[in-house]
Amino acid sequence: MPASPSTPAAEIKRANIRYHDAAAAEYDSKWGIDFGPIGREQVRAKVAKALGGWPARRFPEALEIGSGTGYFSLNLLQLGLIGRLVATDISPGMLGELAATAKRLGLDLETAATDAERLPFQDQSFDLVFGHAVLHHLPALPAALAEFRRVLRPGGTLAFCGEPSRYGNLLATVPKRGAQLVAPLWRLLLGASARRADPAEHEDGHELEREVDVHAFAPRTLDEMLREAGFANVRIRGEELLANVYGWTVRTLEGTAEPEDVPHRWRKLAFRSYLALQRVDAALLEPRLPPSLFYNLVLSAIRT
Repeated sequence: MPASPSTPAAEIKRANIRYHDAAAAEYDSKWGIDFGPIGREQVRAKVAKALGGWPARRFPEALEIGSGTGYFSLNLLQLGLIGRLVATDISPGMLGELAATAKRLGLDLETAATDAERLPFQDQSFDLVFGHAVLHHLPALPAALAEFRRVLRPGGTLAFCGEPSRYGNLLATVPKRGAQLVAPLWRLLLGASARRADPAEHEDGHELEREVDVHAFAPRTLDEMLREAGFANVRIRGEELLANVYGWTVRTLEGTAEPEDVPHRWRKLAFRSYLALQRVDAALLEPRLPPSLFYNLVLSAIRT
């Protein structure tokens, strides 16, 4: 459920900081974020879809917007696609988790807690500006796009993945509702207890999860925004249909149970099934269906 269109931008930003600071410690486990071979394979596939293929050369200077705990940037560093990395986020808590993971992986980078609409970097500083699942959080997206163009060098690349489409956002409500209906039977079969209410989750920022999303995109509208911001060679593709229907079903079911009651065997099977459906989407559906039908959009453009 996105924030109301009448919600002031400053309020949306405060909600994003508070929610993401509260969620940072458990974010990787909640969303199945991986920094090993699986994570690298996922990120490589997403970037290749956005750019129309894996680049032949790496980007010397890269800026990530809304880095979160580092799913995209740390995997790209491990893949060797980027040289110097500056990871930014509005949430200091997320950047703290990212820095800790980078240290564990032996990766060097810089971090900056900053607003995407007012970047503290000089003009034409980067060869790549990128992010994952972040544009839909930005209340003043045209201003942010102008900043991305400002800090990119001429001919530099813009690439974002994991942005929700309008149709995909609506589609996600179906498995969520369906999973809620069958959740009691699912818990009974697995021998799991219903999740107990935690009063702290309604006071520490977790309750703001529904207020941090601002946009769901129509590909044509997103294309127009990018061109108006001064980008060319705009490329927008759809990603994940079956995988997201299944993923939201599983995530909703698991969210109704006490975490320690969900068997490891179930989690392993569910994750492997999700990866298999990702491959089906990529091989059969994504090349044939319009981007607007998919849950996520991936995009790239060139700074003129």
